[in-house]
Amino acid sequence: MPITAKEIKEVREKTGAGMMECKTVLEETKGDIAQAIQNLKRRGLAIAEKKKDNATKAGLVGSYIHGNGKIGVLLELGCETDFVAKNETFCELHKHLCLQVAAMAPVVVSRADLPKEMIEKEKEFYAQEVKGKPQQVVDKIVEGKLEKFFFTQKCLMDQPFIKDDSQKIGDLVKSYVAKFGENITVKRFARFELGKE
Repeated sequence: MPITAKEIKEVREKTGAGMMECKTVLEETKGDIAQAIQNLKRRGLAIAEKKKDNATKAGLVGSYIHGNGKIGVLLELGCETDFVAKNETFCELHKHLCLQVAAMAPVVVSRADLPKEMIEKEKEFYAQEVKGKPQQVVDKIVEGKLEKFFFTQKCLMDQPFIKDDSQKIGDLVKSYVAKFGENITVKRFARFELGKE
């Protein structure tokens, strides 16, 4: 069965992949759009994994001021080449990330940036909540609460994307890595809120 332009367009809109790549994956899945999207996402994650160690010396430092003028964000987004840094789609990702930081107020980019003492203190707090249960149960509950509450509040890459909470910010960035075929990293950010230190 031939693949239609409408099907290719639908897959492209949902994944951001190139037209020929969408057509190829639709042919491979015999027109199954849902399967084609899944296959493209898997390929994108594989590309992102291969690129994760590439240096990101180009990029963009940009700002966002919330409509009421009370919240501002400054964010550095790195990529491998100036060609990508000047691309409109890369700037779109930068804007999404700034909006995320403004709305959700993460503290650090990733878990690796969190001080060990802060994590240990949080673990102790959760352990006190379930004191008296067997140690294995306590450990599982503590780890679950760290994942569900602590990391998703404090770490930008672990937060659900405010425009689509079915994906985390880390996955959103990986999808752009797949689109461009080069590494993209959130280097740092600063969030300012009027009246807060």
